[in-house]
Amino acid sequence: MPEAGTSLAALVRAAAQRDPDAPAVVAGDRRLSWGELDAAADRVAAGYGERGLRAGDRIAVQLPNGVDWLRAVLGGLRAGLVVVPVNTAYTDPELEHVLTDSGAALLVAPGVRDELAGVPVCPGPPEADGPVPAVPDDPAALAFLCYTSGTTGRPRGAMLTSGALRANQEQCLAMTPPPVRADDRVLLVLPLFHVYGLNAGFGLVAATGACAVLQETFDPRASLALMAEERVTTVPGAPPMYQAWLAAADAAGSDADLRRAFAGVRIASAGAAPLPEEVWTAMRERAAVTVWEGYGLTEAAPVVASTLATGRAKPACIGGPVPGLELVLRDTAAAAPIPGDEEVGTEGTEDGADEGPGEIWVRGPNLFSGYWPDGADGPDDDGWLGTGDLAYRDADGDLHLVDRRSDLVLVSGFNVYPAEVERVLDQHPAVAESAVIGVPDARTGSAVRAVVALVPGERLTVAELQAHATGSLARYKVPTSVHFLPSLPHSLTGKVSRARLRELGLTGTEDAATPAAAEGTGG
Repeated sequence: MPEAGTSLAALVRAAAQRDPDAPAVVAGDRRLSWGELDAAADRVAAGYGERGLRAGDRIAVQLPNGVDWLRAVLGGLRAGLVVVPVNTAYTDPELEHVLTDSGAALLVAPGVRDELAGVPVCPGPPEADGPVPAVPDDPAALAFLCYTSGTTGRPRGAMLTSGALRANQEQCLAMTPPPVRADDRVLLVLPLFHVYGLNAGFGLVAATGACAVLQETFDPRASLALMAEERVTTVPGAPPMYQAWLAAADAAGSDADLRRAFAGVRIASAGAAPLPEEVWTAMRERAAVTVWEGYGLTEAAPVVASTLATGRAKPACIGGPVPGLELVLRDTAAAAPIPGDEEVGTEGTEDGADEGPGEIWVRGPNLFSGYWPDGADGPDDDGWLGTGDLAYRDADGDLHLVDRRSDLVLVSGFNVYPAEVERVLDQHPAVAESAVIGVPDARTGSAVRAVVALVPGERLTVAELQAHATGSLARYKVPTSVHFLPSLPHSLTGKVSRARLRELGLTGTEDAATPAAAEGTGG
């Protein structure tokens, strides 16, 4: 296996050298061996060179799951470029922010569109017949800028090196059993532009020489059929996927297709958002499969903890830290480790009692290098990174997520920062002020809820406000519900108090559209 710190492109080359004819990718009617994928990466790398791109330049890739995504990204890495994966659901304003902030020199997208932020648009991965640029494989070299919401209200580019990505692959593969083996066929319906699908998905496939079974967009019935047809053995997933599969079985009136799809599955895992206990139980009872839950974040490339690390499958549990990663729970007030929890391992507490909750802090070679461009808000001088997530440790030593310290709303594993949504809502002429909070959602884990105060005398419906937001925000960021109040609570410093709004219990589905109706919803 290649040395630690090698890039995804180098891992593909190593897999091709080991067994060039072994299956690497199944994507619809397209099938590539590792040798063919390696050669395709060479051609695209040369194509980037012919366009005048040089090592260190950024390229944005906004493509759906498929062979073209792999060619564009692997070719970029092989040419020494920094890849900026872009959410395919982004609207033009969101895309423009990413392109402007990253300084991307090229946008690879499916089809020609208007130029944004002065970036030349390429409708697909460029190819050439020239020589492949000889770019040294440097573990410390920046490989990806993965944009995720930080604490400033706008997505920030998390700087991930080849070494950080490779370190997390090794940490995951050190678990027993490993989530991916060389003989596995791995379902990749998680979006590859998300770090979960990117590294915990394809990264592990490339590291082991397994086979990726790609689906461009998630369709529960089609994916169940695909799993059975392609004899899928490994499923990295997210809670909405498992919920959708169970719902598809309910609609069919039988669990036959569900059981057939999972009959050959060796490992099924869940991450990106908490998996409801009832879903975990239903998958075990109806699909005859145990779902191993984990926890991670973009800044950790991404896997931090998993029940696979402890070998104890429990519902509503994220297990323990992956091998080679240090994890402590720190008192949120004192910012110090909770007594007896200097290093969280797999052993229980001495007296059998639970410990915490505390904020999860992590240290390891898989951590990011801070946010683009200057490395701001990265690990501290001792290498520790605060995640902003709260957890407690049970008597077995296993971790359970409690809440998020920040105001981020996690929708199907994607971060939604309230300030970004509020800026859009406040641009509506009828809105005097808005605030966004997260509310529980059975399908997506959390949903975006807007609390709005209208300009005196103005009227506004929920549908009108949602239509306004849709023009500037990806669908998962658009509020699914709106609560109208005569005015919003403020802190002593004059800021809207989201904490106070949460305390008010605004978790219903009010659809008040006029000032008169709104007055009846306060309290």
